[in-house]
Amino acid sequence: MKKNRFKNIAGLTLLEMLIGVVISSIMMGAIYTTYTVVNNSYSQVTERAKISRSGRDIVEMMMRDIRMAGFKYILGNNTLGFPKRSYLEFVGGNTTIAESHDPIIIEKGDSALGPSDGSYNKIEIQGHPDEGSKCCDRIHIVYDDFNQNDTTQPYKRYKITYYAAPITDGDGQRYAAYKSLRSWSQPIDSDSGTWVDDCPECYVGQKIRDHIVDMEFVPLDAEGRVLSPLPRPGSDTAARDNLYKIRAVDLIITFRSKSNFYKFKSAAGKPRYVKGLGDRGHDFNDTKLRDSVVVTIHTRNIGSGI
Repeated sequence: MKKNRFKNIAGLTLLEMLIGVVISSIMMGAIYTTYTVVNNSYSQVTERAKISRSGRDIVEMMMRDIRMAGFKYILGNNTLGFPKRSYLEFVGGNTTIAESHDPIIIEKGDSALGPSDGSYNKIEIQGHPDEGSKCCDRIHIVYDDFNQNDTTQPYKRYKITYYAAPITDGDGQRYAAYKSLRSWSQPIDSDSGTWVDDCPECYVGQKIRDHIVDMEFVPLDAEGRVLSPLPRPGSDTAARDNLYKIRAVDLIITFRSKSNFYKFKSAAGKPRYVKGLGDRGHDFNDTKLRDSVVVTIHTRNIGSGI
């Protein structure tokens, strides 16, 4: 009698193979889901980190400039033949914002109060998700410096302006932050001068940060209270006097992510809200992430007792 040669050979039945395929599919699905969740979390953390990093860069730049506001260079006795103190003309009082040499002037982007010279118009983008609100304050910072190698004009005076302007391109409608630097031109043998944009270190409208939602500056006095009326040159004596009561500036900048962050738009009638300083805020319905950087910057060179 012949023995069955296949008696001890092991194998899988069709049912067992089907069960294995189902289990493998479940495992692959779980792995993919876990990967998707981790990848989305990583993307969100990366996006927040980008906003935070770029936010710190622009805030540090503004902090350096605001702390310089009102700085006066005193050379003292010297063998260079230069005056001990700055000879530069000071333009202040009942003048325009464009002409003023006052250390810090803030123009509000959400107020009906406009400058006397009409130099700043509130910014509004038609069709913007937050249409009707106004973006972005403007700040002017003036300080002095000295360059002993410039025998024509050794004492320097600079005006730095931070502001925002709307942009519309393939990335949609938004705002960007800009910076300008002007110089006061007044030779050492002259009694008066003028602001110029063509000095070697000057620049106008240099973009420093894209995807801005809002930029606010709030002047504070020595007690940490908001100065009212808003410090500004012109015929309003109280507002003019407040220019030299500024001891600190509250700054908040809100940024928007370049790419989509949320999976879905906000529910109908429930927009995402971005809080500003005071009662200022913005509603949005898109899928972009918005985050704010808030700092208090103390001035060093404005008023007595500093």
